[in-house]
Amino acid sequence: MAWISDATPDDDPTGEVAAAFDKDRSSLGYVAGYTRVFAHRPAVLRGWQGLNGSIKGMDPRRYEVATTAAALRLRSSYCALAHGQVLATTHMSPDAVRSLASGAPCDELTEVDHAVARLAATVAAGAADMRADDLDELRGLGCTDDEILDVVLAAAARCFFSTVLDAVGARPDAAYSQLDASLREALTVGRPIADA
Repeated sequence: MAWISDATPDDDPTGEVAAAFDKDRSSLGYVAGYTRVFAHRPAVLRGWQGLNGSIKGMDPRRYEVATTAAALRLRSSYCALAHGQVLATTHMSPDAVRSLASGAPCDELTEVDHAVARLAATVAAGAADMRADDLDELRGLGCTDDEILDVVLAAAARCFFSTVLDAVGARPDAAYSQLDASLREALTVGRPIADA
């Protein structure tokens, strides 16, 4: 539970909150904590979904690597667990995700994966401190400016979402406690997982 009260469908005469809750129940089996937070402002939730959906048009693995790396740098357990889980179930092994989280070498992680993670973490650490040569590593690995911008967009979007969740005390959903213990530990970098 967050430090702000849960929004309820009764709070929203337009029905957007009920629809968001129903969507979560259908896809997750429960209403996610982040949905409860953003349901206070359905227009913001809708805007976030649109923005994030357009950013996710990039290479799916690269999106998840960038998003996970940014979440780790921001110490957002919620987002690191969510996107690390997607990586571990869809794009790579749990061992590779643990290596990504720790910065350790792993044969399964490509040079581009590591460079994407470094750039995303740099963006999340404070873009005002970046220099032009922070983009050179990905360029040197053959990434186009459009692909580099995709990484920056994914990391910058994560800064918004993770910051909102942490600023209102939202803890990762209890469902993340079901992750493999070593993966869960590697990705829990800030607030602890909520109690069941």
